[in-house]
Amino acid sequence: MTRDFLPGSVRRLAAHEARVLRSFVLWIVRRRHQVGPGDRAFGYASPQAATVYGLAFVCVVETIAVSFMVRDWPAVHAVLLFLDVYTVVQVLGIQVAAVTRPHVLTPDALRMRAGARVDLVIPLSQIACIRRELKFQGAGGTVPDDVLELSVGSQTSLTVELTEPITHVQLLGRRREVTVVRFHADESGELAKALTAAVA
Repeated sequence: MTRDFLPGSVRRLAAHEARVLRSFVLWIVRRRHQVGPGDRAFGYASPQAATVYGLAFVCVVETIAVSFMVRDWPAVHAVLLFLDVYTVVQVLGIQVAAVTRPHVLTPDALRMRAGARVDLVIPLSQIACIRRELKFQGAGGTVPDDVLELSVGSQTSLTVELTEPITHVQLLGRRREVTVVRFHADESGELAKALTAAVA
């Protein structure tokens, strides 16, 4: 591990945590991140909602149980309580970020997102075609290097092919060129129709 890798990675992780926390603020005030007046937003969080809320419930139960077991050790109790509450916030943050950061179709671009983790802007001029196709993560074997999968609930429902590669920067800063993006939208038919009309 190089000296430059660690600080950059820490900064990127800290920025990701900040985006998750800001998503809670947006959720509370019922706003969505950077959706302009003339833009169309398309949600994608539905397939993962039950799993996320179920996991959060399990974390809460664990927090209560652990707090009861270590109640006679105040220092240990305080540390574990902080870590457990932080875990619950992060788990809920997965869903909250996905709800407040939808895919956005603007007059010039398609902005694809995966919560606070991915924010990829593709100019409409670089979109060759879009098609509806349900794919499950891992079902088709190894994913080619030039294909980006933004699965939700282990599934994607739309595939966008590009006329030329676009650079995707991963969470820790690794860059890769992609020519195909598979992603999910709750209203996949509406998004496919709107995008097809926009690039026609």
